[in-house]
Amino acid sequence: MSATATNDVIDTIVDAARAVEDQVGSVVLGKSDQVRMATAALISGEHLLLNDLPGVGKTTLGLALSRVIEGTFGRVQGTPDLLPTDLAGVTIYDQPTNSWTFRPGPLANNIVVVDELNRITPRTQSALLEAMAEGHVTIDGVTRTLPDPFLVVATMNPVGSAGTFTLTSGQLDRFGASISIGPPGREAERRIVQGDGGQDRIEHLSPILTTDQFLACQATVRQVHIHPGVTEYVLDICDVLRSSSHLSARAPKSVISMAKSLAVLDGRNFVVPGDVKRLALPCLAHRLVQEGEPLDSHYDRVTTAVDTVVVPSVSE
Repeated sequence: MSATATNDVIDTIVDAARAVEDQVGSVVLGKSDQVRMATAALISGEHLLLNDLPGVGKTTLGLALSRVIEGTFGRVQGTPDLLPTDLAGVTIYDQPTNSWTFRPGPLANNIVVVDELNRITPRTQSALLEAMAEGHVTIDGVTRTLPDPFLVVATMNPVGSAGTFTLTSGQLDRFGASISIGPPGREAERRIVQGDGGQDRIEHLSPILTTDQFLACQATVRQVHIHPGVTEYVLDICDVLRSSSHLSARAPKSVISMAKSLAVLDGRNFVVPGDVKRLALPCLAHRLVQEGEPLDSHYDRVTTAVDTVVVPSVSE
């Protein structure tokens, strides 16, 4: 297969990608933009952070994403008493067999929903860093590879909420995108209370793709064409933001990988500058946050950076 996916190749996965989006959208009602961003994160393999007030559907969205691929699922409910071993796993001594046995934690799954991440202490949050960045965990000196695909979908309460801890810059940087859902509109809320959507619909979701099909889909998405001028556009935006803040190399990589997913969801085999503009806030703003700041505190800076950089004029 060529390094760039052809239209015919893209056509074979567009239907599947949109079916995933439709399934998630049947649960999270009235939030088409957020559902599309979440679907793009899933397809591109970028970890996703859902930041919002309680009761707006963060956990519902995370659970819906976990149901649409036929992989294993783990869930962590964030509480202050969690230990790193509660996430990564623990080695226990089995007296009858006089041997040590490893019991994997919830991170040993394809999709892991971490609910209320910032109610977990920083020490235990650190157990996620290795897993999210490198795809493995180290317990008792033994490195154990996590399954492929591996994706963390985490929810958090607003900064400063009672009983929450600060997320470190390193932790935030592991998330490819951060989005807020917001309260449902009146019509969506009416449908939810009538049982059409919301958590009542979770059990009715069925997998769209097996894990092998999902991995093949991801491999195809990585072949979506991005013009060198668009790549430079992403890097220029990041450079403007770096003039006054740190921004790691993960940032432009997240923008580009998710831009390719957006292109597929739009039925294209190439990225356009508009994809980059749509992703600047969800992919970059949370990475600029300093300790104690709300996740949306740098939205204006990102918007200004996007407005400052000249949009490239490129063809396919």
